[in-house]
Amino acid sequence: MTKQTNTIIVFDIDGVIRDVGGSYRRALADTVEHFTNQAYRPTDIDIDNLKSEGIWNNDWEGSQELIYRHFVSQGNTREQLQLNYEHIVNYFQSRYRGTDPENWNGYICNEPLLLQPSYLEELTQADISWGFFSGATRGSATYILEKRLGLKSPVLIAMEDAPGKPDPTGLFATIKLLENGSDKKQTVIYVGDTVADMHTVEKAKILDNSRTWVGVGVLPPHVQETAVRRDAYAATLMKAGAKIVFNNVQELTPGKIQEWER
Repeated sequence: MTKQTNTIIVFDIDGVIRDVGGSYRRALADTVEHFTNQAYRPTDIDIDNLKSEGIWNNDWEGSQELIYRHFVSQGNTREQLQLNYEHIVNYFQSRYRGTDPENWNGYICNEPLLLQPSYLEELTQADISWGFFSGATRGSATYILEKRLGLKSPVLIAMEDAPGKPDPTGLFATIKLLENGSDKKQTVIYVGDTVADMHTVEKAKILDNSRTWVGVGVLPPHVQETAVRRDAYAATLMKAGAKIVFNNVQELTPGKIQEWER
């Protein structure tokens, strides 16, 4: 019999709940390639290096930044370029969501799931509350959580609901929904796959030291192809504040959480 825990878990979505290597990241590379007139297509490592800076959680902004950096490397200034952010977003979305606004037909349709609904049910049975805080749009997040995973109105704070990470406002909002008026200060585990995710937890700790905060890193599938890359990425997450780094989110079991509570 699993004992009750004093912990709530908040999950990031991209790279934790779903593999976005062939969707968000591919759309980002397509977008940069398009707006640099096919002169530059960022590699996975280029994208990881950008995200390791800890401030490029939004892939639209990340696309724009890589476009800027390419042209600056060619001797231009940012002021000369006058990139149209709305055009960048629209092109990105045409690749990611697709060309039909009603029935999405883009890369989002083929994202592999990284957890099964039975895992979330296991957490519920262990009396662990859980929800989601993601930089994904609400439409994209709801698509994966409700349509693909079959969840019924899960607790979710998405891009439209809070400032982007590493600002912890959205994390606090998710916790408030999960605690639902309770005065009990529970331990919070935030599970993410980027430096920005871990920095979000670190910032939350500074703002609220009345509870225990735990950052848990998960290695996205695209970095697990070689041991060197996997180890380097894990070290980056640990340096950013992760308590532990898993290959897959489902390794964060109720039993593991109870070990931390002892």
